[in-house]
Amino acid sequence: VVYRLSAQGEALFPRREGEMLAELASFLLESEHPELVEEFFIARTDDKRALLAGRMKNLGASDRLNEIARSLSQDGFLAEAAFESGEPIGLRLCHCPLRELVEVSRLPCRAEMELVGELLGDTLQRESFIPDGAPSCTYAVGPQKRPLITLTAQRRRAAS
Repeated sequence: VVYRLSAQGEALFPRREGEMLAELASFLLESEHPELVEEFFIARTDDKRALLAGRMKNLGASDRLNEIARSLSQDGFLAEAAFESGEPIGLRLCHCPLRELVEVSRLPCRAEMELVGELLGDTLQRESFIPDGAPSCTYAVGPQKRPLITLTAQRRRAAS
């Protein structure tokens, strides 16, 4: 008789990928090539943009926010879209699958939220943040009080 764990059974055992990923990011950030971490997130964001842009091409603002929430939930964020009178007003991420990595660098958060804002065609303003002790990361859709330097803007500056 041979026993083997199913995928559901395997999920019950402790996993350490997050810790290993955080350790790798720390190593790269402290090495002679810390820019590799940012380059990775730029490339990852570009891949996600290409994937999602096609799906969202002809969607209105509310449907775009729902599609973004669905995509983020598939990535493990347990995202919820918020609406008022049918208009998108916010996004809440109830779980952070990258928590260990975010303790080392906020690049994943910045890259994800820049992409979300771009896909929505609007800006996001952070209202709460899991790494600061909040139960969720929440973002209001709409104009921000202060401009943020984004990964895309940094990449354009570096290229010129």
